[in-house]
Amino acid sequence: MRAPMIKDNKKQRRKSQQGFSLIELLIVVAIILIIAAIAIPNLLRSRQSANQASAVANLRTISTAAVSYWVTYSNGYPPTLASLGGPESAAATCNQAVLVDEVITTPPYQKSGYQYSFTGEQGNVAVVPAGCTPGFVGYMATATALSLGVTGVISYCTTEPGIIHYDPLGATPGSEAACNALNTLQ
Repeated sequence: MRAPMIKDNKKQRRKSQQGFSLIELLIVVAIILIIAAIAIPNLLRSRQSANQASAVANLRTISTAAVSYWVTYSNGYPPTLASLGGPESAAATCNQAVLVDEVITTPPYQKSGYQYSFTGEQGNVAVVPAGCTPGFVGYMATATALSLGVTGVISYCTTEPGIIHYDPLGATPGSEAACNALNTLQ
């Protein structure tokens, strides 16, 4: 009769060794939570950095497109951000130049966590080509984080020399002079 008892002990040992204990599961969950606590802030910072780099690249594109607009249409700098865009399938005109990504040039003028704006400065040009909305002698383009501290922490602006300026506090400059007074990107 001893033989069956040995079999029962072996069965019990196998059953207890087949699963995880509650303590083992809690330790694994704790380790996963610690790793997540370390990784998530770094992920958010890298996302902010990517959004900020995208904002700078988009402002460079807007600045280059504004100069191209002036040269192509002899209408000064574009009257609005929308006039730099337009559907790629359409023919380019002075009111829809198809020079900048359509996402940025259509309301709500947002991309990669930033809000873009474009304003004409220094008055309208003297001679306006037929069928065109009057362009400007100067301009200011800005990129401001949609959610300060989440999508980005720095705001950017550029004016007609094409130099990109930044405000580390994230405020949007109110004028061309205020933009030019900010620090410049190197």
